[in-house]
Parts: sequence; structure tokens; C-alpha cells
Amino acid sequence: MRDHAGLAEAARHGPVLPALVFESAERERIAANPRRAAYYCGAVSSLAAALAREGAPLVCRRGPLVATVLRLVRERKAAAVTWSAAYDAATLRRQRALQSALEEAGVRATLVHDAPAVAPDETAAARSSDGGLGYRALVPYLAAWAQQPRAPVTARVRFALPAAPSDPLPAASEFGATALSGDDVPAAERALAAFEAYLAGPALQYLTARDVPAGAPTSRLSAALSFGVVSARTALARVDERARDPFLLAEERVSLRALGRALAQRDFFLQLAWFFEESPDEALQPRMREFPFAARHPALEAWREGRTGYPLVDAGARELRATGWMHPRVRAIAASFLCFDLGVDWRVGRDAWDRDLIEDAPALATGNWQWIAGVGADLAQFPRIYNPAKQARAFDPLGVYVRRWIPELANVPDAALAGLPGQPRRQLALPLFSGEAYPAPVVDHAIAARAFLRRYAAHVGEARPPSSRARARRASR
Repeated sequence: MRDHAGLAEAARHGPVLPALVFESAERERIAANPRRAAYYCGAVSSLAAALAREGAPLVCRRGPLVATVLRLVRERKAAAVTWSAAYDAATLRRQRALQSALEEAGVRATLVHDAPAVAPDETAAARSSDGGLGYRALVPYLAAWAQQPRAPVTARVRFALPAAPSDPLPAASEFGATALSGDDVPAAERALAAFEAYLAGPALQYLTARDVPAGAPTSRLSAALSFGVVSARTALARVDERARDPFLLAEERVSLRALGRALAQRDFFLQLAWFFEESPDEALQPRMREFPFAARHPALEAWREGRTGYPLVDAGARELRATGWMHPRVRAIAASFLCFDLGVDWRVGRDAWDRDLIEDAPALATGNWQWIAGVGADLAQFPRIYNPAKQARAFDPLGVYVRRWIPELANVPDAALAGLPGQPRRQLALPLFSGEAYPAPVVDHAIAARAFLRRYAAHVGEARPPSSRARARRASR
């Protein structure tokens, strides 16, 4: 409530009636993921409590978006309706239908950008050659983004009383989820305090932490940002303020700049979804829309469950299933393994992870998966293929992260765990160890990567695939 562009815009038109329209499409999406449902219901409960402290009950109405809002408008004789934009194509289409219906009814309808720190229209205004469309490449976008104002948006709000009749707020129990309690409820004050504590110390190591899964923590802001518990503008303002500390070391300033860039890259994917919404299931790059990714693979379930035989990939899958979150570096490695080692369609991976991730950010998921699969923004001549064994040696050399999530590897020597040449690749199934033995690799990475690059070169019309040296270099990232 302290940084909410939609609320500030609504306040310009008079007393505000805060309302949550809980439509069936939203309910179905939330119901598909019990952990997400619990977080969402906790966030709604926290918002209702914050409004109640201001003397303004949160009005909940359940039903189709357009019909429900129009009914509420008629009940209260409202002159204006304001809401914060969604970025997934399905919700955005419904919101634009709402905008049209309100305007036809003579009601002012205003869609406001709250999810990004910088609204897509503001960065697009810096372009002139293509009529103000969004950016497909990250580097020029970052240059335009850095020039835009991004201060938190606050306003003095008067609430409309008495409140309208309300349906029950969504509760975790109706989704078969366990309600969060105590400090686990995603309240804005607690989330912001946690982020400020992060900025005070761990954020100064962010440059390393984003790559080392067993190292210092990352911000873990993804869920809070996706549900609006914390504003991206506020988070970025806190980062900028911390970076102005004159006593910081040079490398600490670099880490804070990297954290700010991560927030900017989040805005980049949101503006991609905003300007290129024709199909969230279609590759952004036209030449990759017919690439023959597979819909299935014999090892697909092993990838989902963390049984591929590649410890870093499997540890990430198990962390996700256990917590609803996965370390950012491991996400990239696991996604690369699915798309390139198994040759499976990026949409399969995106939808599989959506069933476990707490964060509710379909537009960001699409942008990131397309980026990894080499079908989205910043298309390189050849895709970036991560070698999971070399990544493990670089970023988890002692196997701390792997052992945390794969207990059956607890007693395997470091060298064997890292897959060094000449070391055994699988644990022996001895009675000494509980449970099943760790599986052998489901594919040979080097062979799979070379085969994918050959298919890729043939698809894009290259005269020949990259040289063996170039293949090896690209396959060893």
C-alpha cells in the first residue's frame, strides 16, 4: 500500500473502494499449485489486514471479471475503475475486455503498470525507428531503462465508506493447501524488512551468490514481487540507496549494481510480454517457431524428479519440489539440460516448473525459458549449452549444494561427485546406504549437445554445423 501506482491513480478520482475480483481463471491457476495457493491466500489476508488498519475493508467478489466489475460499478455508481496490469497474455486479454466494457458504459478505465520498476511504455518511448515497440535485445533496453525515473509511487488515499457487501476472501483450505501462519504470512512490512536485512550484508556478495548455490543467499524476492507484496520500485530504490554508502568496497558496489541489473532484466521480460503478446506459447524468434523440439523423452520424468544422473541438475529439481524455489544458476543449468541434452520443448519445462514454483509470473517464466532455449530475445548464432558436470565443478566443487538435496550422494568422494575424468559416475548400491542408489546419467552430455547443434545448424540453414572445437567450447559452458 505504500508504493502502489494503481492505488495512487484511483485516489486521483475520489474516495477509493478497494476490491478483489476472484474469477474462475485465477482460481484454476492458483488451485494447480497448493504451495502457491497458500502464499496467495496469505498475501490477500495480509492486504485485507493492512486495509482494515486504515478503516477500509477489502471487498471480494467472485465471478467473471467483466460482469462482476460492472455490477460493482453500478452498485456504487463509480465514476472510475483502476487496476494494475497483468503481463500474461490470457489475463491481459480479459483486462482489455474489461477496459472496453467500462468505456462503453461511460466509466473511466485506467490500467496502470505496477509489476515492473519502469513501465514498458516509458522505455519504448525512447525508440523512434519502429514506432515505439519494445526491445528484443537486452543491452539497448538496459541503456534506455537506466534513463527512466523509477521512484516509488505514494499517495494520500481516502476510502469509500460504507464498504460494499463482500464474498469470503480466498482461503488456503479451499485449494487443499495448508494456511501459512505467523511469520510465514507474506506481509509487506516483513518482506521489506527481510530485504533490507539482506541489503545490509548478504547482498554485498550477490555477484558470487547468484552463481554459487551453496554460498551466500540471493534476495529470494521472486514470490513477493510476483504477488505485489513488495514493489519492484521500492526494492530498486532500496538497492540504489544502499549503493550510495560511501564506505562500501568496490566489489560490493559491483554486486549491488548486479542486483539492480537483475531487477532491470525482470522488467525486460515484462516489456517483452507487453509488446509481443501475440502468443505466449510461440517462440519470439520467427525462425525458431518450427524447430523440432520434442514433446516427450524417456528421461523426462527423471528430469522432473531429480534422477538424471547429473547431480547439479537433480539437486535443483529436488530443491524445487521441496521448497517451491530453485537457485537461479541451477535453473539455467537444469533448463539447458532439458532443452539441449534431452531435446525437449521449452514449454514442457516451463509448465512442469509452474506446478511447483511459488512465484506466479507466467510472463517472466516464458521470457526466461525462451532465453535459455535460444528461441527468444537476444538470439545468438548458436544457443548457450551448459555442461552440467563442468558447471558443478565451477560452482559447487565440494558438492555442498548437491549433498544437501541428494542424500544418497552424502558419502561419495568430491572427485567422483564432480565427474572428474577417471572417476566412477554412479554410487554403488551397498547396504551401507539407505534408499536407492543414485542413477547413472540418462544421456551422454557431449554426444547429446553435438547432436542438438547439428539439428540446430540444419534448421537455421547454416552451411555446416560449427567446428568440433567450437562445438566443444559451446557445449562446455
